[in-house]
Amino acid sequence: MTSRKRRAFHFGGASWLLLCATADGALAQGTSQATPPASTPLPEITVTAPSPIVRRKPAVPSRTPTRVARAAPGQNRERAPEPQAAPAAPTPQQGVLPVVTDQFATVTVVPNEEIRRQGTAQLGDLLFSKPGITGSTFAPGASSRPIIRGLDVNRVGIVENGTNAGGASDLGEDHFVPVDPLATNQVEVIRGPAAMRYGSTSIGGVVSATNNRIPDALPSCAATPFQTYGLPAKAPLANVGSPSCVTVETRTAVSSVDRGVDSGILIDAGGGNFAVHADAYGRKASDYSIPSYPYLFDQTRPVNGRQPNSAMQASGASIGGSYIFHGGFIGAAITQNDTLYRIPGIDGADHQTRIDARQTKFTAKGEYRPDAAAIDAVRFWAGATDYKHNEIGLADPADLSSLGVRQTFTNKEQEGRVEVQMTPFNARFAAVTTAFGLQAGHQELTAPSPDDPTSPLNGLFDPNKNNRVAGYVFNEFKFTDSTKAQIAGRIEHVNLSGTTPAFIPELFDLNANPGDIGPPTARNLSFTPKSASIGLIQDLPGQLVASITAQYVERAPKPAELFSRGPHDATATFDIGNPNLGIETAKSIEIGLRRATGPFRFEATAYYTKFNGFIFRRLTGNTCEDVACVGPADPAAPLELNQAIYSQRDATFRGGEFQSQLDIGPLNGGIWGIENQFDVVRATFSDGTNVPRIPPVRVGGGLFWRDANWLTRINLLHAFAQNDIAPIGETPTAGYNLLKAEVSYRTKLDPSWFGAREMTVGLVGNNLLNENIRNSVSYTKDQVLLPGIGVRAFANLKF
Repeated sequence: MTSRKRRAFHFGGASWLLLCATADGALAQGTSQATPPASTPLPEITVTAPSPIVRRKPAVPSRTPTRVARAAPGQNRERAPEPQAAPAAPTPQQGVLPVVTDQFATVTVVPNEEIRRQGTAQLGDLLFSKPGITGSTFAPGASSRPIIRGLDVNRVGIVENGTNAGGASDLGEDHFVPVDPLATNQVEVIRGPAAMRYGSTSIGGVVSATNNRIPDALPSCAATPFQTYGLPAKAPLANVGSPSCVTVETRTAVSSVDRGVDSGILIDAGGGNFAVHADAYGRKASDYSIPSYPYLFDQTRPVNGRQPNSAMQASGASIGGSYIFHGGFIGAAITQNDTLYRIPGIDGADHQTRIDARQTKFTAKGEYRPDAAAIDAVRFWAGATDYKHNEIGLADPADLSSLGVRQTFTNKEQEGRVEVQMTPFNARFAAVTTAFGLQAGHQELTAPSPDDPTSPLNGLFDPNKNNRVAGYVFNEFKFTDSTKAQIAGRIEHVNLSGTTPAFIPELFDLNANPGDIGPPTARNLSFTPKSASIGLIQDLPGQLVASITAQYVERAPKPAELFSRGPHDATATFDIGNPNLGIETAKSIEIGLRRATGPFRFEATAYYTKFNGFIFRRLTGNTCEDVACVGPADPAAPLELNQAIYSQRDATFRGGEFQSQLDIGPLNGGIWGIENQFDVVRATFSDGTNVPRIPPVRVGGGLFWRDANWLTRINLLHAFAQNDIAPIGETPTAGYNLLKAEVSYRTKLDPSWFGAREMTVGLVGNNLLNENIRNSVSYTKDQVLLPGIGVRAFANLKF
């Protein structure tokens, strides 16, 4: 929310690694028993947004996407062509740790079956417990943006099917991410060089959600004998076309913690050269339960076991289609997202604050593999977003008739990207593959407040525009089957235009006239950030893969950092932008060691990043109300907002992540084992003080049992207390234990029963210890508890 006029108001991961390595060696002679049976192999992982070096076969009438087999580290990124139509692959087991070994930096993959089990409404909640990742949880279940290695908002990109997700989640922590996991098939968190294709604002990484809203192949039931899988890489298909085919999937769940219900339906159809997709979903939840804690805020505010003002509801729909032709496809989709959710916390509960948001998005993409000697593939992505939300609340908590719109945000954004991948050529010392890309975008933001349209501080910022164009190149060198390197670069030009008040002092007395601030001053700014990276992947004995990457990345300031000059309720701050901010630079190095196969699978990563001119909101210790501000030693009572000025300082981030899974051995026809994880990030400024709102050290582990149909798991994640806090405006956060357990069952069905051919059902228990969990990165952690004990039941059917 952004208008205040309405107020009256380490050790664990290392030891587990040693344990797992010892057990792995002990199992060397019994590997055939400890590994899953041949009929239920480890699943392959389709990484949809790696570096632009992507190798695919020509498009064929098959729903099955080209897969990147992670089973062998040095293996080519596509399966060997089959001499005839391939039979259906065995259903992969649930719960196998997906480890990506052919990327130059860590890629975290959340596959479809895991998304279905977790059933969260926000990407930040879905990724909350992943090593090196957490969520902002400003409004748990309704507004939670992913945070990667302590970096958030303007340093983490969110894309859907290759284009920007849109919305306003990077402008305020109370704003939702308009990508619902209920309609998503896979989520990837991409770090390192591959993130450069999306822009300098993805300096911390990219969260990529994918679905089938723009089909790139026909549904699988359209398979016919003319699917000639054995064609050479560039041979056109002799015949493209098939009988009509329709597949349907339903996704449904209920949850006890918030009395929630969610459901969705996805339809894919194809015939001839055309494939179409349609989906619709909806979810609704009441105020969620919290641990028995009679007074959440103070002794005058009983909460009766529920987090006040935390209910939400959302719905969405999409329709898209593609034309599949010899050597490629082209398609488009239109998507509508609507959500209405409440903002928990003292101010949100007092003023019945809620956000009513609506987004319409058009996306298109395509791929063409010409029969040419030099060009392997040409790909494009395009998108246009029209987003608006109203922030609604009571101007006076004692007057229910004062309910109205307090603030509005709009975002109109268009972008496009095209990539050309060249055919690999032999440079004697290596096989070289090059990909070129060009990206352009335009964004218009507004944040008016209807409370006082005549005030020079009408809203968080005046309307502003952001134009950008960029070019990038990736070169991949394959020295041998076991050694590959990559050199990449990007240059970007950004033009920003907006207005800022002529003068906003740090202290402005209580009798100040807003008109004394002065008229807005137009500012036109331009930046040319440049980035480069170099990486190496090396296969090692024992099915290990090692990687090292060095990056130099520059980021241009965002409009909110430059032009803000008003109250920002989400963070309880009075934000003052700085139009004199310069380019932010990050120099980083990351090393990794991974293993994707065998009974012991793991990935370990360590990183070090040095920021020059790190941009952040600096709390001054002053407090404000409207334009009046008082100092910390002022005899007047503190005002409601903490004054925050956007500033730049050098900072250093360092940390690491580890996760593993060990198959101990067979049990009752399946495999049982242990898994564990560890992550840490430490961030300080050059004077040794702490960067604010950094995630705590976390360590966790558990037990699992799985076979071809069943998955059972129990897992405990312990977060240590976070006492490395900023000197002003941040309080320590207690540690917590998050205990989860789940059981799910997946099986094929006889379609003659009721039409369904596959079913997955399950139960998931969350926060089973019913602990008081506060998220140290949340601005509202002292007022908002995460949900208490709860059970979720879900059922997915495929027809």
